[in-house]
Amino acid sequence: MPPLPTSHPALHSLRALLCGFAQIFLQQSPGCGALVLLAILIGAPELLPGALLGGLTSTWVARRRGYPKADITIGLYGYNGVLLGLLLSLKLPWTPLLLVLIIASAALSSLLLAPWMRRMRQHGWLPAFTFPFVLLGWLLLALLAHLELSAAPPASTPDAPALSLLQLILAVLRGLGQVIFLDSPLAGLCLLLGLRLADGRMALWALLGSSGGFTLALFSGWPGEGALAGLYGYNATLAAIALAQVHRNLLVPALGILLALLLQPGFSALGLPALTMPFILACWLIRAGAQSWQQAVRNSAAP
Repeated sequence: MPPLPTSHPALHSLRALLCGFAQIFLQQSPGCGALVLLAILIGAPELLPGALLGGLTSTWVARRRGYPKADITIGLYGYNGVLLGLLLSLKLPWTPLLLVLIIASAALSSLLLAPWMRRMRQHGWLPAFTFPFVLLGWLLLALLAHLELSAAPPASTPDAPALSLLQLILAVLRGLGQVIFLDSPLAGLCLLLGLRLADGRMALWALLGSSGGFTLALFSGWPGEGALAGLYGYNATLAAIALAQVHRNLLVPALGILLALLLQPGFSALGLPALTMPFILACWLIRAGAQSWQQAVRNSAAP
C-alpha cells in the first residue's frame, strides 16, 4: 500500500494516528492501523471513542513536547494511549471521570516513554514496548478498585464446546483480538488482514503465536474456556511478532511464545492483571540473555 500523502497537516496527523493503532502490533503501516480501527468497530464499537481519544492525546502531547517527528509519524507515541483508552473504556461507563482518566493517562504515557526511548538509544536500555500502558494500567485498575467504582461488565467468554476444527480456528482468531480486549473472531480476522497488509511474515508469526499459546495452554491443563476465549494467545502473539522482527530463525520466537505463556499465570498469583507484561518480560529475558552471551563471547575472545 503506498504511503498516505502527508503534505497537509491533517493528513500527517491522520497517518500518525493510524500508525499508532498499528504499533500495538509493532507495525508502522497506516493501512494496518485502519484495519485495527475497523476491528474495534466490529468487535466492540463502544470502545472506539476511548481508543481514539487516548491515541490523539498521547500523540498531541508528544508533538507539544517536541519529541522526534520521525517517532511520532510512525506511531511510537500513539499505541500506549490507544491501549489505555481501550482499557478504561472497558472498565468504566462514559462519564466526565472517564474522559479525564483517559486524557491524563494517555498524556503521561508519552511523558514516560520519551526518556525511556532516549536511554534505549543512548545507553542500550531494553525496549519499552507497552510497559507505559502496563504500569499505568495497573495503577488505574488499583485506583478503580480502591474507589469501588462500578466497572463495565467484562466481555463474555465462549462456552467450552468440543474441540472441533472450527472452534480451534475461532480460538486462534480470538487470541489475536484479545491483544486489544476483543473476543470477536471476526475482529481477529480483521487484525490478521491488517498484519498481512503490513508484513505477511508477521501475520504468519501472529498465527503461530496465538495457536501456540492456545495449544500449550490446553496441554498444560489450564481452563479450556480461557483458551477458547483467546486469553492465552495474545501475549504469545505479541512475543512472536516482536522477536521474529529481530531474529530470522525459528527457535527464538518459539522460545518467546513459550516464555510468554509460562509467565502469564504468575500474575494471577500476584493478584495483578497480566495485561501485556508476559510478552514484555519474555522479550526482555531473551534480549538480556542474548546480550550476556555476546558479552561473554567478546570477553573470551579478548587477549
